[in-house]
Amino acid sequence: MQTNKKVQCKECLKKFHKKEIYTIQQFQYKKEPKYKWILVYFKKLKIDEWDSFCEECIMSYSKKVDDVWNKQKSQVI
Repeated sequence: MQTNKKVQCKECLKKFHKKEIYTIQQFQYKKEPKYKWILVYFKKLKIDEWDSFCEECIMSYSKKVDDVWNKQKSQVI
């Protein structure tokens, strides 16, 4: 399978196959935080729902979301 030259990760700019595309829409299945909160968070980072990421970068963002959410949550309690 050839790498599609038009598909690249917004974060690391690595090019990858269309089948390996990840977007922040995958976060809508997280129990916490709610997807609406995630959209606001990513908007601050200038990341759109349809931006493409490789698996490594989306996993990194997942950890960042959890860290920010947990920090924010603990400050409220």
